[in-house]
Amino acid sequence: MAKSIRKDNRGIVIAALIVACWSGLLLYLLRFPVDFTSPLPYLFMLVQTHLYTGLFITAHDAMHGVAAPGRPKLNRFIGTVTAFLFAYNWYPRLLPKHHQHHRHVATEEDPDYHHGSFFPWYYSFLKNYITWWQIVLMAITYNVLQVFFPLENVIMFWMVPAIIATFQLFYFGTYLPHRGEHAPDNRHKSGTQSKNHLWAFVSCYFFGYHYEHHDKPYLPWWQLYKAKS
Repeated sequence: MAKSIRKDNRGIVIAALIVACWSGLLLYLLRFPVDFTSPLPYLFMLVQTHLYTGLFITAHDAMHGVAAPGRPKLNRFIGTVTAFLFAYNWYPRLLPKHHQHHRHVATEEDPDYHHGSFFPWYYSFLKNYITWWQIVLMAITYNVLQVFFPLENVIMFWMVPAIIATFQLFYFGTYLPHRGEHAPDNRHKSGTQSKNHLWAFVSCYFFGYHYEHHDKPYLPWWQLYKAKS
């Protein structure tokens, strides 16, 4: 089994595809003529949001060593690049926090958990992960981009998708599965979406199947649906 994992290059290809689609579409959209009366810009914005989410999900796979199985340096490189492209997140900072979440899920030692309602939890989540230097780098990038591209394009296709994707990751990957009380026999203290692979992919790359992820963290996102009974 270990031998087959070492030879599995699919995660590398999928990661490269997500980065290529995100960067290629962004370059196209930054010059796209925006007509606010047309549904097309809003559709593109949602697609770009989905690709932003894919960047972070890929970084998350790297945190579990499954973006490039058996190749730790390449796996870390993929995680570092994809996390950095998503609003300048720093992979070495995210990695220990995420494993702390898995070790202490839904407890006071869980950095992702907050005992409270949605917006206080969301604020706690952002405060725990966003750093001042990310904000500075985002501000610099925003000001540089608007020199070369129309302001509405920068906002609609670079800034807003990142914000929505952050909300998407929190809502489907943290808040929904970990809110409320869980049964004593639920050893992962995690809920899960109903079985619907299309919606699970569209909503958050199958991470609504969250109990399954905690139960089988060695499965990459594109195989997680197989764990859903």
